[in-house]
Amino acid sequence: MSAVSLTNIVKKFGNLIAVHRMSMEIPDGSFVTLLGPSGCGKTTTLRMIAGLIDPTEGDITIKGQRINDVPIYKRNLGLVFQNYALFPHKTIAENVAFGLKYRTISKADAEKKVQDALELVQLPHVGNRYPKQLSGGQQQRIALARAIVIEPDVLLLDEPLSALDANLREDMRVELKRIQHRIGITTVFVTHDQSEALAMSDRIVVMSNGRVEQIGTPEEVYNTPASEFVSRFLGISNILPAICKDINDTGLELELPHFGQITVPKERAPNVSETGPAQLVIRAEKLLLANKVAPADDRIAFDGTVEAVDYQGQAARYFVRVGDQQLQAVNMIDQFPFQEGTVVSVRFRPRDCAALPGASS
Repeated sequence: MSAVSLTNIVKKFGNLIAVHRMSMEIPDGSFVTLLGPSGCGKTTTLRMIAGLIDPTEGDITIKGQRINDVPIYKRNLGLVFQNYALFPHKTIAENVAFGLKYRTISKADAEKKVQDALELVQLPHVGNRYPKQLSGGQQQRIALARAIVIEPDVLLLDEPLSALDANLREDMRVELKRIQHRIGITTVFVTHDQSEALAMSDRIVVMSNGRVEQIGTPEEVYNTPASEFVSRFLGISNILPAICKDINDTGLELELPHFGQITVPKERAPNVSETGPAQLVIRAEKLLLANKVAPADDRIAFDGTVEAVDYQGQAARYFVRVGDQQLQAVNMIDQFPFQEGTVVSVRFRPRDCAALPGASS
């Protein structure tokens, strides 16, 4: 069953089309992320689901009920924003209980729900404190407790972690996913951070310029991108021009300058349906740099020259020249990274590649 359904949603602001013919189904109990750069329409989509703005065209349903004309306070949704939006003059318990004020519930039951919510976010002893007495991460947990205490049909999260520092953000995304799993609530999460989307989501909706580029599991959108935009937005990709010579039961036979003929599995090229111009996609971490004397095993190997090194501690990002192409490789470091100017063996396995139709002119 779909908890949320969007059918041909359009949102216009004057002549600007912020969301263009968007349709998707969000399964009950799932964690779905709207991912894309600023201005792609992801927050606008979330705000339409919330009832903060109205769609220009199309239908939105929650639990099978069309809610286009239902005001926000009747939608039974939990909302968490980037800025926490806690009341500074109210205690933490009063903040969490705010959404229960307008519901038919006894004082004792409300107090129990508030305490249960505080325990769920692992802050059971802060009820008598005020927001200014808590850290940013703790305040974000309280905002989450306030959203879930009402037992909403859907939890909507608009970049809730972006105001936190890097280490706390990583801790909070683990905590948020733990809570979502525990209570089984349908969650729609908005972010521009690909690592958050990949780590937390059951499904990812990749958006660009108001359109859906791809919907799939984290593994699907990362390993089998549906478009050049998706392959570039998620992770670091090498996208090389190729010619598709043949499509058969084995896979796609691609011919590339400098690299020769490469067979890409058919399941890694779902959008290539005919021979002609194509593109080969190799993720940076799938390119292995090695000393030229090391065995290549089942990998295709060719020579390259390291032009630049971005040292990252446990790993390094290399910029390697192969013919007229500059490739990027991200490799773990055993002891020391390869130095600039080093001639290395650049290796990859065809099964790790994906293929796209040729770039549009």
